[in-house]
Amino acid sequence: MFKGSLVALITPMRPDGSLDEAAYARLIDWQIEQGTEGLVPVGTTGESPTLSHEEHRRAVEIAVQAAAKRVPVIAGAGSNSTDEAISLARHAARVGADAVMLVTPYYNKPSQEGLYRHYMAVADAVDLKLIIYNIPSRCVIDMSVETMARLAQHPNIVGVKDATANLARPLHTRRACGAGFIQLSGEDHTAVSFLAAGGDGCISVTANLAPRLCADMHEAWREGRVEDAITIQDTLLPLHDALFCEPSPGPVKYGASLLGFSSPFCRLPHAPITEAAEARVRTAMTDLGLIG
Repeated sequence: MFKGSLVALITPMRPDGSLDEAAYARLIDWQIEQGTEGLVPVGTTGESPTLSHEEHRRAVEIAVQAAAKRVPVIAGAGSNSTDEAISLARHAARVGADAVMLVTPYYNKPSQEGLYRHYMAVADAVDLKLIIYNIPSRCVIDMSVETMARLAQHPNIVGVKDATANLARPLHTRRACGAGFIQLSGEDHTAVSFLAAGGDGCISVTANLAPRLCADMHEAWREGRVEDAITIQDTLLPLHDALFCEPSPGPVKYGASLLGFSSPFCRLPHAPITEAAEARVRTAMTDLGLIG
């Protein structure tokens, strides 16, 4: 259903901070042409916390329209308000998204029972596939494997984006939730290791800039060309490092601007990245042949 190289899309913006809809559509076309197997708009890489509801919904609409059913669209619909998450998920269903991705509620720090009830409420409210997004480093809450196993019993809850960087986690999740529960890495550095532990793919930040290499890596793994996948992983490492040398999505939006898909603008509270970070991103992209 959802596998291989998926991209955590940036939200292109003009220098004044408004959405650049034309650049967004061009980015999506390029992603699909380069082999990306799924689009994830308005996650945290897409600056969802600083978009208005109108902008959020428009970004999902553009992604669905531009994808035109060529690849699945997993729309970000997460919130620390369950009612708001339901509203965003309902909109995604109305405009034709294939699934929604919901980050664990940030700041509220709910109990495991609260997490369970939050996701069940959304899954019951919307007839759409749902991906759990577990990223403890940003949300300060870690969904337990036991809670995930309870949620996996709901027919609409089909998988997880796991950004724990804990490579024992997919083993335990597979055992608890079953082999059919989709596991997508949310951490570029460990994507191949995650596949080896039973994962199905990666929702990647790096794929915004190097979609062909990311897609080739996953294709090599599926075809049993393990050494080729590891070689590509090693080739991508300096770019992964560069894109997280300062808080994301600053570095990746700067990189996208070098490709002509965006200005480097990020909304506050993200500051512009430093000149040192710019140089690091440029060097990594040049070494990969992504820019001249």
